[in-house]
This record gives sequence, C-alpha cells and structure tokens, in this order.
Amino acid sequence: MRRRKIVGTAVELTELGFGASVIGNLSRATTDGDATAAVQTAWEAGVRYFDTAPHYGLGLSERRLGAALRDHPRDAYVVSSKVGRLLVPNERPSGTDTEGFAVPDDLRRKWDFSRDGVLRSIEATLERTGLDRLDIVYLHDPDDHWKQAAEEAMPALADLRDQGVIGAIGAGMNQSAMLARFLRETEADVVMLAGRYTLLDQSALDDVLPAAHDLGKSVVAVGVFNSGLLSRDHPTAGLTYDYQEAHPDLITRAQAIAEVCERHGTTLPAAAIAFPYTHPATVNVTLGMRTPEQVARNVEVHQRPVPPALWNDLQAEGLIKLAIPTENEPHFTGRHRPQGGGGRMAEL
Repeated sequence: MRRRKIVGTAVELTELGFGASVIGNLSRATTDGDATAAVQTAWEAGVRYFDTAPHYGLGLSERRLGAALRDHPRDAYVVSSKVGRLLVPNERPSGTDTEGFAVPDDLRRKWDFSRDGVLRSIEATLERTGLDRLDIVYLHDPDDHWKQAAEEAMPALADLRDQGVIGAIGAGMNQSAMLARFLRETEADVVMLAGRYTLLDQSALDDVLPAAHDLGKSVVAVGVFNSGLLSRDHPTAGLTYDYQEAHPDLITRAQAIAEVCERHGTTLPAAAIAFPYTHPATVNVTLGMRTPEQVARNVEVHQRPVPPALWNDLQAEGLIKLAIPTENEPHFTGRHRPQGGGGRMAEL
C-alpha cells in the first residue's frame, strides 16, 4: 500500500489507516477475537497506520490495539494516540459508560491539557498498549480548551518531538476553524480532520485546508462517510449524518452523487474515500474498522478506481463546491501535483 509522509517529519502513513475507536466498543460490544482479527486483516492488506485514544472505550481500544500489534516489528508500523482526557477512577460508577462506549464505567475521563497531564496521558497510553513509543500524538477535541491546549499541551508535545520521543504532533477535532489556528499559531505538524472535507461537507476549504497547504503541513482525514450516509452504494432513509438521522435533503443529495458515481463506473463509498485526496494537503484517510469483514470491504472499496473526471461532473451539477482543486485546476501545481488516476496524489 502506498505511503505518504507528514510534511516536515520522518513519519510516513499508509494511504489507508485503521481507526481503532470501534474496537473500543463504540456503540456496541466487540469481542477480543474480532478486534484482534480486524487488526490482523488490516495488516495483511498492507495497512500500517493505526489510530487510537484513551477516550475510546476508557482505554479498551488502546489495550486491544497494543495486544494485536505486539508480535509485529515496531519499526514497520505507525501508531497515533491522543491526549487531553486523563482516565481516573470513577467515584460514582453506574455500571456502563455514558459517552457512547459499551464498557464498564469504573474509570471516568478528566479534561487536562496541562503539561503534566500530557506527560501522564502518554505514559498511561504506553502502559496500556505495551508500546515503547508513540509515532504521532494529537490533542483530542480541545474545542473548549484552546488556551491551555495551545500554551501548555502543544509546547509539551513539541518538546517531546524535538527530543525524538514523538515523530509528529497535532490536534484532532470535528471542527475545522480551530484546527486551522493550531496549524497557524502552534508547532503542530498535522491535524486529524473529522467529517469536514467530505462529499457532503467541504467547509474545511474555508480554513484548515488552505492553512495546511500554505504552511506546508498535513491533514489526516477521518469521518469521510459522515457517520454512515456515504457508506452505502445506494443511500436510503434511516442512515445517519454526523451521528444523527440524516435530513431528507441530505439523503437526496447523497443519492444524486451516487448516480454520478455510477455513471463513472464507481461507487459512492469509493468516491467518499478518494475525495479527501482531491486536496494536496491530505496524506491519509483513516476508517473505523470493527471486524475482519469490515476491513476487507474497506480495503476493497479503497482500491476501486475513481476517475478524476468524476469531480468535474459533480462540480458541474452543483453537488460539490466549485472551489475544490480538481486535477485540472491550478491548485495542484508544484510538489503536490497528483499523478495517475483516481484523483490521488503520488507517493511523497
């Protein structure tokens, strides 16, 4: 599988990444066996970038991911985790986590973007995963914590990066405006952008994507299916958009995009995975994968060809913004100019 380097660092990511939130029992329980098999299936398909966080299943995702990777050569893969939520004993457990994960709530999350909190969080992650290091560390959802995150957490991560302890640092959020601030005002190398540069939402074109391009920094795209609506060849009512039931207008638009995809010999999910690469700052698309079957499907869909002409037709029909830098637009000049089909960049 092709790799792309986070600009200005030595960290290389495979084009497709494994999102380990779901093996932390997101929404429903997953067995240890399925979680391990999902990671192994991804490995066999060539995936070498794995993302996790303490938040995911109150540490369960980190434990399962570390166990699944334990027998693989450490230099052969990249792992990212996140800081900002410390896991501490829960003084008033109710039995089940209340933040979307099917796990016991013997622990709780405590917001902490202080320097000490960052160091404690990384140490705890290394203990849970059994890894000797993290390749990338993101600030996790610092929406309401800009000052401490920018003035304490990011400098702490920068020190670790400069010492060679971490390969790259950044922030991950569901919004794009603050991610642009992190790129412009801190030492972040990369941001994890959730759901804001998809076939249904191109709001990141207003801020974080031009910031990354202008500053020579990188973007990892997640949430490319907008939580479900773009994951089916033929979207229908009842699917979700950003974790809520999709509005009929969005369903109609997704169906129209799917019809254009079919005319070009591809599918809506394949286009959804390929779409973030229409911007030169994107270095990776990471998908949540719960079972071996999901991994196999996502890898197969990722490998389907997506003709560059698709983007032009979607623009012409008013289904995506005209500002998107397609293959024929001048945005793709210089070192990021894509080669070959699928609207995807060449390896860096």
